[in-house]
Amino acid sequence: MRDPRIDYAAVFHALPGMVALLTPDLVYTDANEDFLRLAGRTREQLLGRYIFDAFPENPNDPAAAGMRETRESMLRVVATGERDTMALLRYDIEDAERPGHWVEHFWSPVNAPVLGPDGRVVLIVHRVEEVTELIRARGTGSDSSRDRVLEAELYTRSRELQEINERLRRAHAREREVALSLQAAMLPAPTPVGHHRAAVRYRPAVGTLNVCGDWYDLVDLPGDRIAVAVGDVVGHGLEAAGVMGQLRSALSAAARVADGPARALEALGLYARHVAGAESTTVVKVYIDWDTHILTYSSAGHPPPVLLHPYGTVTLLDRATDPPLGARPEHVPRPEASTAFTEGATLVLYTDGLIERRDEDIDVGLARLADSLARHGQASPETLADTLLADLLPPTGNTDDTALVIIRL
Repeated sequence: MRDPRIDYAAVFHALPGMVALLTPDLVYTDANEDFLRLAGRTREQLLGRYIFDAFPENPNDPAAAGMRETRESMLRVVATGERDTMALLRYDIEDAERPGHWVEHFWSPVNAPVLGPDGRVVLIVHRVEEVTELIRARGTGSDSSRDRVLEAELYTRSRELQEINERLRRAHAREREVALSLQAAMLPAPTPVGHHRAAVRYRPAVGTLNVCGDWYDLVDLPGDRIAVAVGDVVGHGLEAAGVMGQLRSALSAAARVADGPARALEALGLYARHVAGAESTTVVKVYIDWDTHILTYSSAGHPPPVLLHPYGTVTLLDRATDPPLGARPEHVPRPEASTAFTEGATLVLYTDGLIERRDEDIDVGLARLADSLARHGQASPETLADTLLADLLPPTGNTDDTALVIIRL
């Protein structure tokens, strides 16, 4: 038996309740019948128009904040790819048949993303519950008095909630600034690595507190050698920043005395057992020896470094991967692998924010990285770092930190 075909356009227009579709630029692309009827607009008056051209703010109300709050909610959806539920909102609408006459409305909006195949937001679903009649109920006698009291109570509570949300937003913004300052202090520009060219980048997430989980480190070793690492602490904000600083310093010290990356990670793993919040941290360590042209590496649950050969092919350094720090109840030796490189090759280390996307297999992200390297790998490390970030990160910003190290071998 064949499944019946469903006309989803007809279903959309018949949906009970106000629903509209907008582009990430906040332009109407469709609206159902209830939306048109309750908003007092025709399809021609909405489609293809910027939302606040179609519904401008009431110029007669200096306290009006509906436009700002709606715009911020929709832009959060575009930036994060997550649903945003708004507090009860007053938004007056100009009568289409009587210009200059504004009608008071109370809405309860929810904005939700529609994601494309690449994980980016392609549409915003704007669902609005019309609650004006509940807030502005008309009547006579005692019923009218009770309705007025209810109206005032609900409106006051909604404003209080909005003020609380605004205070929380400002507090989160201050914490983000502190965390970013701490990140900058603990991740300074690397010192020169001899005559070799290197580039580093750190991009914080777009979310309020989604900073400070990722780090990088470059250490000069005796001879023509260096040790390079990138790591990712679980969690965000100031607590993750503190853990990151401790682990980065410990690994930097271990690299100077350990005889290889596996031993350095073993020492870090033992130290991490005594650092609250360090469990499940991922990190990869690579020793580069220009005298022997050998890379030696070990990974604690981290995405594999990428080696771009001068002739354009890409190799994943994935033959020495072990669980993250603190994942095993007992200490065991970590694996280590080596591979040769030729002069002019490029080594790329990164954190998962560069390649991972929601609802997408990690192999897709790795293939995207390999393709970008194959196309742009001959550029200088500095240019290549900027190109990879532009190619691989969403234009609206990522929801996870990203650290990136590129070394021309």
